[in-house]
Amino acid sequence: MRLRIGVPMWLSRRDAPKRRYPLLRGAATADVAIVGGGITGAGIAQAFAEAGVKVALLESKLVGRGSTAASTALVMHETDEGFTDLRRRYGPRRAERVWELSRASVRHLVATVRRLGIDCDLTECDAVHFTTRDERVAELFREYTRRRDAGFTATWLDAAALRAATGIDGAGAIRTRHNAQLDPYRACIGLVRAAAQRGAQIFERSTVQRIDSSNREVLLHTRAGTVTADRVIVATGYATPAFAPLAGRFRMNHTYVLATRRLKAHERRALGLGDFLLWDTERPYHYARWTADGRLLLGGNDRALVPPSRRRRAFASSRRQLHDDYVSLLPVLRDIEIEYAWEGLFAHTRDGLPYIGAHRRYPRHLFALGYGGNGMTFGFLAARLLVDAFLNRGNHDDLELFKFGRFR
Repeated sequence: MRLRIGVPMWLSRRDAPKRRYPLLRGAATADVAIVGGGITGAGIAQAFAEAGVKVALLESKLVGRGSTAASTALVMHETDEGFTDLRRRYGPRRAERVWELSRASVRHLVATVRRLGIDCDLTECDAVHFTTRDERVAELFREYTRRRDAGFTATWLDAAALRAATGIDGAGAIRTRHNAQLDPYRACIGLVRAAAQRGAQIFERSTVQRIDSSNREVLLHTRAGTVTADRVIVATGYATPAFAPLAGRFRMNHTYVLATRRLKAHERRALGLGDFLLWDTERPYHYARWTADGRLLLGGNDRALVPPSRRRRAFASSRRQLHDDYVSLLPVLRDIEIEYAWEGLFAHTRDGLPYIGAHRRYPRHLFALGYGGNGMTFGFLAARLLVDAFLNRGNHDDLELFKFGRFR
């Protein structure tokens, strides 16, 4: 499946990095082989290489140009399934630990990007989770009080405070701190470059056609070469055909994104929209943020996987609907030109949490899959948990939260 259609603005920037890596030819060896060169695979490669582990990363096309390039890169510690829902599903202790890990992962990502000096328009900002429906205010306020009672910092915004902060005529919202945003493509390229500088072998246009595993090693086959490793980490976002037995654990969705032209100062004032990460309580939800060069990114209107023959027609209708949704929310947008539109494919799980760790069906394999709308945060969390597991540095209880068998 194509991971995206349309041209994301990240790839259209004149200053977008053009680094290229070689095709795998012949036989290579590594301690850990990573399949997938998106932001998750890049973060995992950087973390392992920095820990002194010999790494080989294999990307079937070009690093960072799949689902990562389709992302709007809202780096939030809030999970797709709310804290109340996770608490109901898994109990207070486990739900709180998931949120603690997610919050720590955002801090780790921000600190890592800054420490490595990656130029990717990284900005820390607040997130506003809002509703425009009066009948949903009580439910959203309960979510706020449960987060607050669990020790997670949040502020409640009534309708007047929401309007003053965002320009949105809504009914109520939760405002949270310590979130971030960035250019996902540049961040991915920067992480891969940092991994390579630490000795990681990076191979592009090197599709893994088969993986053989034994008690001692794994052997990855591409068209022109092989990699022998102690472990393989599959970071492809969802279960590819090579792992068809796992496909039922994921729900594939299309998400749609619009980017306006650069807005002038008086247009931003007319919108009244502050520098927030915005997302609403609708299902599917809508999300928005500003870019570093003054554009407004508008995303959402997700839909279940459509057949390839209908995909472009669905893209056209969904981007029109998405624009109409935002015009009804922020009428000033009616007269502002949309310069970019694209669509991306991503995987959801039943509880909105990723799968991280081993699977009994696949010896010497580790997985980092199914991040939903929070791929930046959970991708970095997967990197830390998998490095710790590989080096026997603990965190086994944390891995249990994201294991394949958690629904039993």
